[in-house]
Amino acid sequence: MREGSLLQNEAVVTHKKQKVKEQFHLFLTKKRLKATLQRNLILDAFVDLDRPTHMDELYLILRSKHSHIGHATVYRALRLFAAAGIAREFSLGDGLTRYELAGHGKRHDYLVCSDCGTVTEFDNSVIEQRQLALARSMGFTVEALKIELRGVCSRCLTQSG
Repeated sequence: MREGSLLQNEAVVTHKKQKVKEQFHLFLTKKRLKATLQRNLILDAFVDLDRPTHMDELYLILRSKHSHIGHATVYRALRLFAAAGIAREFSLGDGLTRYELAGHGKRHDYLVCSDCGTVTEFDNSVIEQRQLALARSMGFTVEALKIELRGVCSRCLTQSG
């Protein structure tokens, strides 16, 4: 049962990755831009990461496997992903522009580590329902929800203790 579920999950991820690639290549064609090897490698790494990231983190991930990819190339590719509608740019007020796959819905909740800057997206429907009920009781129509919790991640706590 678990093996079948794992294979099904892999098929969903592969399908999602293929749809993102198709959308990006269609965008490139419309803009008369080339689908370069570097853009494809960056797109693969971005989709495989499947969580919010910033340019420097993605660059370091790519650089470890593809030494020919430069910092500016990653930056330009992320900006292209955003322009193509496959990535969403956002900031958490710490000076870093982060990117995540578009289409993750309007709700964005994050745990942000004050030490290493790692961002972990989370979802809690109980909190969401309470927030929406409170807003409705005050006559407020919610267009988007965002929770940002700042603290120290378990990895940094382990390293410091």
